[in-house]
Amino acid sequence: MDSVLLLGEAEGYIQSLEKMALRDMGSPRWFRQHEYIEKLNMQAILNASANQEEFIKDLFVSLGKIPTLVHAMILTEVWKHKVFPIICKLQDFKPKSTFLLYMVIHHEATIINLLETIMYHKESSEAAGDSVLDLLDYCHRKLTLLAGRSVSGQIPTEDRITHAQLSDTASVQDLQRQSDMLEFEISVKALSVLCYVTDHIESLSLSVLSRMLCTHNMPCVLVQLVENCPWNRGTLEKYTEGKWRTVRLEDQLKLSKHDGQVWMALLNLLLKPDCQRKYDFNSFNKTQLLKLRGFLTDVVIDQLPNLLDLRHFLSQLTVTDPAAPKKDLILEQVPEIWNNIVTENSSKWKAIAKYQVTHVFNPSESELREQASRLAQTYNLDVMENLIPDKPKCGACGRVGAKRCSRCQGEWYCNRECQVKHWPKHKPACKLMAEAIEKLQEELNISS
Repeated sequence: MDSVLLLGEAEGYIQSLEKMALRDMGSPRWFRQHEYIEKLNMQAILNASANQEEFIKDLFVSLGKIPTLVHAMILTEVWKHKVFPIICKLQDFKPKSTFLLYMVIHHEATIINLLETIMYHKESSEAAGDSVLDLLDYCHRKLTLLAGRSVSGQIPTEDRITHAQLSDTASVQDLQRQSDMLEFEISVKALSVLCYVTDHIESLSLSVLSRMLCTHNMPCVLVQLVENCPWNRGTLEKYTEGKWRTVRLEDQLKLSKHDGQVWMALLNLLLKPDCQRKYDFNSFNKTQLLKLRGFLTDVVIDQLPNLLDLRHFLSQLTVTDPAAPKKDLILEQVPEIWNNIVTENSSKWKAIAKYQVTHVFNPSESELREQASRLAQTYNLDVMENLIPDKPKCGACGRVGAKRCSRCQGEWYCNRECQVKHWPKHKPACKLMAEAIEKLQEELNISS
């Protein structure tokens, strides 16, 4: 399969990754790097399905490029918060195509997905160096936002539209709504990354531990996620594998992947000796942590037996007051990426937005045709299906899909009844995807 990267190709892609300026977002140089990261991400998915997860990880570790990935992700985050809202307010900005703008918005999700695969390994956390502090800050921002939106009922109720489903004529405001929906998916991925970092906390610096426990109080943030469970809609639907899916009756008490990650992160942060010595079990923290006892039922512990240790610890915590941590004088590292980007561009947000709408996001016909061609190659539907480790699932009930929608080719169903039942929900996305594919084919002058 031509989508599989050879060792030399993957090494060349990773070696070419470089830190960019905020003004370069969306430029041809940026687009080339985005294409490399997308292909590496697809390769990482393929490796995971073939139980060869270390292929891409080893290259990123040996070439020292994990900090570059973290920088690119945070750069996109800053752009989405500071520049993109200004672009959305420019009334005279009516680009011929919004695909490139969507690629910039989607860039953050691509990187966090790649980091989720890479950071599973201990060597990756060590190779991240000082940037692991920036990564922790990033995860904290995403998880506090996720918890806050869950409390206020602002969790998206629909699956986001993918790049293939997005109409080429979609407005900038449509992209803004899609960006908000994409934020939920990114936040869930950030939970995975945080869980993996806590798995390897013993091999990281004291500054990492201090920032996680003292600066950000991550145990209490995780308690909020256990309480509100943003990836569950009651017992009827759960967010799994990037989509909201109906839960079968026999699976309603089954922990999801995200539930398990929250509990594993809490186990690491509360029971590991180094963490217990560093964490301040004051009255507020103690009250928050004791809320977990109500969720540690026998059904939950049967699925994660290690949680029995956490239940014993919380039982002891109810009758004891652990000693306050010693306040040693230490030189603590601080994260720099977010602050450096914001400081460097603090008075230039509007200027950057105006430059980009003129020179970047308003391409000529020839540039648009070239971008369409490269996007078609990068996001080939057949390639993506070959990279999926599991069989396609029915969009209505979640069972194994046997046939897919003949119009858009993007949704699978197990039978005709499920397709008819799901049609009212699928119809808008189906129309957008079919129109986008038709338009793309016309631009490339290829047949269906």
